Amino acid sequence: MKLNVYEIPVKQVQGVRGKKPEELLALGITTVGELLDYYPFRYEDYTLRDLTEVKDGDRITVQGTIVGIPQVQMYGRIKSRLTCKIVVDPLFITAVWFNRHFMKDQLVAGTEVVLTGKWDQKRLHLTVSESEFPGKGSSQTGTLQPVYSIAGPITQKWMRKTTRQALEQYGDLLIEVLPQELLDRYELMSRKQAVSLLHMPGSVQEGVRARKRMVYEELFLFQLKMQAYRALNHERADGVAHPLDLPEVRAFVRALPFVLTDSQKNVLAEILHDLQQSFCMSRLLQGDVGAGKTVVAATALFAVVKAGYQGALMVPTEILAEQHKRSLDRLFEPYGIQVGLLTGSVSDKKRRDLLASLQMGLIDIVVGTHALIQEDVYFRSLGLVVTDEQHRFGVNQRSILRRKGMNPDVLTMTATPIPRTLAITAFGDMDVSTLRELPKGRKPIKTYSVTHDMLERVLGFIRREVSEGRQAYIICPLIEESEKLDVQNAIDVHAQLQFAFPDYQVGLLHGRMPAADKDGVMREFSANRLQVLVSTTVIEVGVDVPNATLMIVYDAHRFGLSQLHQLRGRVGRGEHQSYCVLIADPKNEIGKQRMKAMTDTNDGFEIARRDLELRGPGDFFGTKQSGLPDFRLADMVADFETMEQARDDAAELVKRPDFWTGASYSILREFLRREHIFDSELLD
Repeated sequence: MKLNVYEIPVKQVQGVRGKKPEELLALGITTVGELLDYYPFRYEDYTLRDLTEVKDGDRITVQGTIVGIPQVQMYGRIKSRLTCKIVVDPLFITAVWFNRHFMKDQLVAGTEVVLTGKWDQKRLHLTVSESEFPGKGSSQTGTLQPVYSIAGPITQKWMRKTTRQALEQYGDLLIEVLPQELLDRYELMSRKQAVSLLHMPGSVQEGVRARKRMVYEELFLFQLKMQAYRALNHERADGVAHPLDLPEVRAFVRALPFVLTDSQKNVLAEILHDLQQSFCMSRLLQGDVGAGKTVVAATALFAVVKAGYQGALMVPTEILAEQHKRSLDRLFEPYGIQVGLLTGSVSDKKRRDLLASLQMGLIDIVVGTHALIQEDVYFRSLGLVVTDEQHRFGVNQRSILRRKGMNPDVLTMTATPIPRTLAITAFGDMDVSTLRELPKGRKPIKTYSVTHDMLERVLGFIRREVSEGRQAYIICPLIEESEKLDVQNAIDVHAQLQFAFPDYQVGLLHGRMPAADKDGVMREFSANRLQVLVSTTVIEVGVDVPNATLMIVYDAHRFGLSQLHQLRGRVGRGEHQSYCVLIADPKNEIGKQRMKAMTDTNDGFEIARRDLELRGPGDFFGTKQSGLPDFRLADMVADFETMEQARDDAAELVKRPDFWTGASYSILREFLRREHIFDSELLD
């Protein structure tokens, strides 16, 4: 938010001279406001500690008296080790300085000294990082000192001094942005006090209170953008109010070869309601692997086509696009609905014909990959855009497809269940629909974690399943051998399994194969002409082979939890009991926790929650392109309660008429204007 301090160049701060403005620019700091927003990521605690109460390995600050003669050992011309005996009541300890031999003359017996460093309980050694002599110059003893993320020539000492100077010069210009009613409701300190205490907390408690206030502000402003956008968007009548033939849609659902779950029916009702409104639908459909999202999307596409409009379904891989094309053809053939396929592998002639048919309206629904967003793709009347596995597409890619129609409705699907906290954060401008039920008759997949030395037993398990007519996936983290990583690769494992199973057909699938070859392998596997398929994670999303009952993952500790859950979801799609075997020798605690989570539960939402805790939101989505906000202080896992409260507060505020006109909310309205919320563009 651009306040007064955001208009003052940082070079106006006393002490920011010479090359310092350029060095601050490397940290993204050009104004005083940006400097004050550059919060420390932790604090060094210089509170004096009692040695009888500290643990081995702790970073501590102690005060003592020099009692020994300092000793210096030189290692070459530069490296040195300086030791000296210190009495820190009630202990007699050895202080050790590395490469500080020049301090020898300062270590005079009887002199008081304050030392900060790492404590070795067993040897009673303190490896010193900082030293102070009380009474000689300024002291940081007993304080909390901020630690900033710095680079280049900038030092922590200079950054601390400069930030303090900026607060002294310009702290009074910090304008309060939160309404008084919210400050009173949550007993929050003022913005000026919070910013000051974040940089210079007098105590841990003060720092905690200051962080609480600024985290709430950060989350509230983010949610205010989302809620204001939703309020304004729902008032705009620039979308398409589709004249749905609901009896025809109900007949389509009744003719399906299975009965929808209650969860599917509820979600479908929400989508059909939105399609009939004059505002643009923006809805996230999330559900666990196998929860039946595709048939919900297919029904929505059916409804839109029957209302006279076209639909588009964008998916991340060609294999998935081809699979969806076959599924939609089966569903829509009796109704005369034409489905087209547009991927990078489509021949030039077929592509020209398809684009012409699409533009003339002869094709009702097009399924495709990134090829859908190329400049020469035009629709006659695009009414609904469905994006599958949305986190695999960048924000820009999704918005390009949407702009190919006149404000079409948007349905975004993900089979990576997102914890509620993350859904309302990353997709705060969307309505969220969730499929929690699995179709009846679906048996839970039995999951086991084993070590590499049990490989013979795993091969026996594969042999047993295949001999009963079932099929197996074998997943490897790499395509071919790597000098850097000691993990299994698909090419070697394929050769090994061909030798181990001479009576069965073993296929190989990986991302470097031509699309036609990949499609051929999947067709062979789908038809059970291949019994065992060795693959990389190219089959992670959407591939559907009901006869496959066994998922084996080599070096499973190298995969994220949500990715493992996606892989597990490739089996368990038929009538037979399915199994997932994770082969792993995790060396660290995170790897062990991942294996435990996978064997503990089949619930994708619980898996996603644990994955988020282990990996953090950035890694959970994979890229900055995901559209996740980049908060300075807030943490989407630790601060989820504050996030939900901020959302409710923002939603309540934008519903009030005085928010849009009252003088007390003018700063918040200016914030929304600067964030382009009053523009007609959809949020991305």
